[in-house]
Amino acid sequence: MLFTVVKIEILKLRRAPVWIAFFTLPLLAAVMGTFNYLQNISILTKEWYSLWTQHTIFSSFFFLPSLIGVLCAYQWRLEHRENNWNSLMTLPVSAQSIFTGKLIVSAGLVLLTQTLTGALFIACGKYAGLPGAVPSDLPRWLLLGACAGLSIASVQLALSMIVKSFAIPVGIALMGGILGLVMASSGWGLFCPYSLLALGMNANGSGYLTAGDTLPFFVSCAVFTLLPTLFAVWWLKKKDV
Repeated sequence: MLFTVVKIEILKLRRAPVWIAFFTLPLLAAVMGTFNYLQNISILTKEWYSLWTQHTIFSSFFFLPSLIGVLCAYQWRLEHRENNWNSLMTLPVSAQSIFTGKLIVSAGLVLLTQTLTGALFIACGKYAGLPGAVPSDLPRWLLLGACAGLSIASVQLALSMIVKSFAIPVGIALMGGILGLVMASSGWGLFCPYSLLALGMNANGSGYLTAGDTLPFFVSCAVFTLLPTLFAVWWLKKKDV
């Protein structure tokens, strides 16, 4: 059943307009970050690492949370239209499979987004004429960011499931990114799912995530992924029709 749900969700996304946001938002973050780096190259002296901070300071707090919000809201959009919700609840598919299937697809989209982010970073670095090799920490930053993105996806999927409006969950994701900036700057980033992207991706370049915070980071990601999932499954069972 779970495989069937995943397959259906992928089919729904094949020609979805959300792919415009998928390509546009990471590209916009890369362009803005590169422009800002080139305008301040005299004070941003760490080359590849400085460019990374400029890319991720925009994407981790603003663009990526919003993009995840759009992708998650779209997955529930069809179910919220007309009588499709009742039709969904009458299918011989468990609540766990319905939500988990959407979460798996979201995880795949987050991984694709991180891959695109990394590719754009390398391309922009070459365009800027940066010498030397790409930072060896790049795969780690991207993978940690993917873990954090899954947490945000779980939260946003639960919100999009309850709220029938497409725009409201996306707006919450945008506001969540701003909250994440405040929480990360205050040292409380591990307690906010929208801060985890910046922590994992080392968005400020000085190490939001220290070596001692790695285990708590994964615990936080697991909690913010599991709790919304459990709540959503319970809600689907109790509030289905």
